[in-house]
Amino acid sequence: MAPPVEITIPSASLSNTPNEKPFTLYNITLRLPLRSFVVQKRYSDFLDLHKSLASLVADAPPEPLPGKSWFKSTASSPELTETRRVALEKYLRAIAENPDRRWRDTSVWRQFLNLPSSSAGSSSSVRGNLEASYQRGFGNGAAMDPQVWLDVHREMKEHLKEARLFLGKRDGATTAQAQYEMGAKAKSALVKSGTLLGNLEEGLKAFAEEERRSGRHKLGEGELRRRRDLLSSARTEKDGLEKLNLSLAVKSHGNGSIVGNAKATPQDKADLFGLNVSRPPGRVLGAPVPETDKTRELDHEGVLQLQKQIMQDQDLDVEELTKIVRRQKEMGLAIHSELELQNEMLVRVDEDATRVKRKIDIAKNRAAKIS
Repeated sequence: MAPPVEITIPSASLSNTPNEKPFTLYNITLRLPLRSFVVQKRYSDFLDLHKSLASLVADAPPEPLPGKSWFKSTASSPELTETRRVALEKYLRAIAENPDRRWRDTSVWRQFLNLPSSSAGSSSSVRGNLEASYQRGFGNGAAMDPQVWLDVHREMKEHLKEARLFLGKRDGATTAQAQYEMGAKAKSALVKSGTLLGNLEEGLKAFAEEERRSGRHKLGEGELRRRRDLLSSARTEKDGLEKLNLSLAVKSHGNGSIVGNAKATPQDKADLFGLNVSRPPGRVLGAPVPETDKTRELDHEGVLQLQKQIMQDQDLDVEELTKIVRRQKEMGLAIHSELELQNEMLVRVDEDATRVKRKIDIAKNRAAKIS
């Protein structure tokens, strides 16, 4: 277990922002094993943290938050500032040093102190934090919170690492059953990582859309570019593992020779179906659908996630097709307008030609009378 973070609030400062009412900022000093840094928070930030922790965890934090003063202001009372500073430091240290990790395992606590997500925790703890964040309003399938985005990215990298590990074990397996099990686990991990990768991409699109719509930068342009690069490298790694999973040679039962397609041996078929079992000829109603290269090594959960991913890809294809059809419709309407304009011009030309013909006939008649 990682050592607890050492938290102190040695001082407080007064904010002198122009055109704003002055308020007190508490300088929170955090000492980690490799670095130390300072985070400035005002009392309202502590109040929001306390409410969020109380809503996410069944029990209240181990130390009560100091109450709000209605008759004094810390901006004008150094005594109140010092009293509140000591109480807030006691509040944070009680959460950080308590044996119960429920409050400090939440993403709200880490985001408040600008702490990195704990990589030493179990996957169930990370998944619990994600579910808690989704309950706060980010449960649309995409990682809509910057800290949750990092948690999802870390979990996606763990699935890629598991897939690579299972593929290595599959290459070293000596039995068909072990090869099948390791291949199925690798494929399941790749499908899960693909689902999380899609959520991460949707989250970045949501960040960019929110910044464009509101003008408020939740992430800087440099951070957005860095996260896009992370997704690009993760996508490349996932595609390489999928190709490796499809093309990886599997050792046969006999002399350790390499067989490219990992087909079951007659002995495996006999052990599975029995010696006297034969398939009926022709088409059988209710027979299982033939396996494909993508589904052959998946369990039920993996097949379900694969279907969801395929449906998402199909939805994207339908959206692209809709855009193409819409452009074709606009081009057709433009061509229709142009043809109507050309028809009107032809009608005017025909009318002008008729009028000129009448004038020529009149001129001919006058010329005949003169002659």
